[in-house]
Amino acid sequence: MAVNLTRAQNTTVWNNKQCAVVLTYDDAIDVDLDNAIPALDSLHLKGTFYIIGSSPVVNNRLVEWRKAVKNGHELGNHTLFHPCDGSLPGRTWITPEDDLSKYTVTRAVNEIRVTNTLLKTIDGIDERTFAYPCGDRKIGDVFFYDQLQKDFIGARGVTPGLQTIDKVDLANIDCYAINGQDADYMIGLVKQAMQTHTLLVFLFHGVGGGHNLNVDLQAHSKLLHFLSQNEKDIWVAPMVMVAKHIREYQEANGKKAN
Repeated sequence: MAVNLTRAQNTTVWNNKQCAVVLTYDDAIDVDLDNAIPALDSLHLKGTFYIIGSSPVVNNRLVEWRKAVKNGHELGNHTLFHPCDGSLPGRTWITPEDDLSKYTVTRAVNEIRVTNTLLKTIDGIDERTFAYPCGDRKIGDVFFYDQLQKDFIGARGVTPGLQTIDKVDLANIDCYAINGQDADYMIGLVKQAMQTHTLLVFLFHGVGGGHNLNVDLQAHSKLLHFLSQNEKDIWVAPMVMVAKHIREYQEANGKKAN
């Protein structure tokens, strides 16, 4: 009987829908504004765009980013310069200036907070979420986000996984990174989330080009249409809304939220 009660509860926790899906787009690139946002807006879906503060696309297209926020999209924090840990294998492309392993924790925290200030000048909003560049969470042995938990509602990592609302770690939210997978693969993940009443987060970079990590424009469109056609069963919302919902649920049910 307890199992049945748990199953019944899980079907209601995601805004009274079967699951939650969050669409995230990294790096503040032109195709966010040219391809992704128009596709989302055409179906009244809302996404989260993780912004690198130093990206020229931020400076050059401020009016469009502000319009995106007015249409309900989130501008998330993806740091000022996108530093990644150059000491890890396969990271020869990282320059010394952007090598997270050469940062101090204080420098990383300060740059992230400066990016929050920049984003607030664009959207006027205090609450937002964070995404780890390259999924790197540590400088040496220190989890730098520990000093930032009061600055954000949650932080997206890069580990693939579907989790029930009580299992989500708001300091390292799971996601599925998409690079060339087709629409059937992505829609299959959504169907799994619906069946298991879990959170599904997609991580996109280029949509129809514009990045070395890409999703085909038609595959992306098919995913969005599937989400729209099943809106009665799928809660699609920006990460900040979903993370806030998770935090409130976890706090109300005796789990210490991050």
